[in-house]
Amino acid sequence: MSQNCEELALRLQDVSRSFQDTLAVSGISLDIRRGEVVSLVGHSGCGKSTLLRIVAGVETADSGRIFLGDRQVNGPRTFVEPEARNIGFVFQDYALFPHLTARDNIFFGLKRLPRQEAEARFAEVVERVGIQHLIHRFPHTLSGGEQQRVALARALAPRPAIVLMDEPFSNLDQGLRERVRTETLALLKSLDTTAIMVTHDPQEALSAGDRVVLMRSGRIVQEGSAYDLHDRPNSAYAAEFFCAFNKVPGVYRDGRLTTAIGTFSQQLDLRPDSAATLFIRPQSIAVSPDDGDLPARVEQRIFHGEIEQLVLRVQGLEAPLKVRTMERLPDGVSDVRISVQPDRVLTF
Repeated sequence: MSQNCEELALRLQDVSRSFQDTLAVSGISLDIRRGEVVSLVGHSGCGKSTLLRIVAGVETADSGRIFLGDRQVNGPRTFVEPEARNIGFVFQDYALFPHLTARDNIFFGLKRLPRQEAEARFAEVVERVGIQHLIHRFPHTLSGGEQQRVALARALAPRPAIVLMDEPFSNLDQGLRERVRTETLALLKSLDTTAIMVTHDPQEALSAGDRVVLMRSGRIVQEGSAYDLHDRPNSAYAAEFFCAFNKVPGVYRDGRLTTAIGTFSQQLDLRPDSAATLFIRPQSIAVSPDDGDLPARVEQRIFHGEIEQLVLRVQGLEAPLKVRTMERLPDGVSDVRISVQPDRVLTF
């Protein structure tokens, strides 16, 4: 919270919002720098969309303060209406006006400008987004990807201080989603646009943002780079949100966790002989027909093309281990040996 306000596009200070007996957003404090793209991620109902609507002014915070740059827009005695906040919003369903052409949808956000300036803004954004061939078409004649680009152009045309995107790619097919997302992020970066993107997709959150903010039950669980949250999660919840782990029980004593598959050095704030759980990513287990620390038996092989998932039974473990590997075992092999990479495990 020490950044100069001139460097900040958005500052949230202890923002909360309740609906009847449900605390949707609880004590959120967050700074977002100018030009930064932030992925706001979490399971459905965690409060991420409510927080986006509070920033936009569609919802009012019960308590706390919100600043856009150095201008307070929400506080104990302050509330700036949504249309006066200079914020662009891309909705999950794009919310294009069905009776207006793409051109008129984009002009809708420019109606307060003088005609000549509005025309110049329109021409600029249409060229940058690459939708010149779509401007005379109605929304129902556009594909999902085309509607998303028109919605983005409409949000960007007024040159907002910040763009808010609520699940903007979730209605697109997988292949198209990746392409449109890549193009959208490249455009935002080229314009040095500040953006918050809400998503429930862990992989999308990790690949899209300069920073990832993980929410749970209305609170921020962890924030940082994608590498921080994936490689250095601060809780079991954060770890499991971004990866499906093998969980192996163990007993902790003198800086070591002893489990059925070995002993691992871990520094934990636990009393001697306390129970703890070892978290092992499926890709952190090496499998070989001959080499390895422990024997295991292959119960199932699931082929995913480049990657194969193995389900392995290991003596002493109640649950089988799941392994994801690019190394292909010979056909018919059922008895293998495994090794766990000790520097890749986590303990909670």
